[in-house]
Amino acid sequence: MRYIGDPCTSLSYPLRMPDPSDAASLPKPSAVIFDLDGTLIDTVGTRIDAWLEAFDRFGLPARREQVAPLIGVDGRRLAREVAAAAGRPIDDERAEEIDKACGEIFEGRNRDPRPLPGVAALEDAMRAANIKWAIATSSRREQVATSVRALGLRSEPTIVDGSQVEHAKPEPDLLLLAARQIGVQPGRCWYVGDSTWDMMSAVAAGMLPVGVTAGAAVSEEGLRSAGGQAVVPTLDALAAAIALESR
Repeated sequence: MRYIGDPCTSLSYPLRMPDPSDAASLPKPSAVIFDLDGTLIDTVGTRIDAWLEAFDRFGLPARREQVAPLIGVDGRRLAREVAAAAGRPIDDERAEEIDKACGEIFEGRNRDPRPLPGVAALEDAMRAANIKWAIATSSRREQVATSVRALGLRSEPTIVDGSQVEHAKPEPDLLLLAARQIGVQPGRCWYVGDSTWDMMSAVAAGMLPVGVTAGAAVSEEGLRSAGGQAVVPTLDALAAAIALESR
């Protein structure tokens, strides 16, 4: 099996035929809400590098294997957890400073992000099936524009970012706000993500959690153990499942 990925990061994903079988067993949604980093766009490696640089800037020791499974959680919580593990607890103000610094570093590094396999096919499948969709990301507003442009979408999506809620993932606030903005009950939504925090947030929101591993820093087993009702290798498989359900 061949793998492709960003040569500047440790992430890669397999080139394989889409298998819709897992997602095809799920009830058809009225809407699908997506995480951004690692789900639609191949940026998890860049996120990890940005966090490591930010922690170094603030004099906090951190390791890649420590930060990777935390990607997707509220950035302020991530900063507090790493600081606590280093035996140097921080207050909310310092956590905010570190999170903001990480965002600025990430934006400087995120110059040429690539969509993960299947974005275009998935957008086409949802359009054909008349399924509403949105993006709900813990990232700050100023960090998402470059990645969203790189997706090459036909139309501007509804986007809910971490600055719009008091509590980001794994709390359900982001997802519930996205559902309200597109006018769909949470129980009629799939939430698609690449992290355990995505799955936990979907469960808390009363949405159906769907994991995708192509850009993830965690395993299929990790996504399922966090509540994933279906886990697919790429967005192509999700597009195929939606197309099958729409026939």
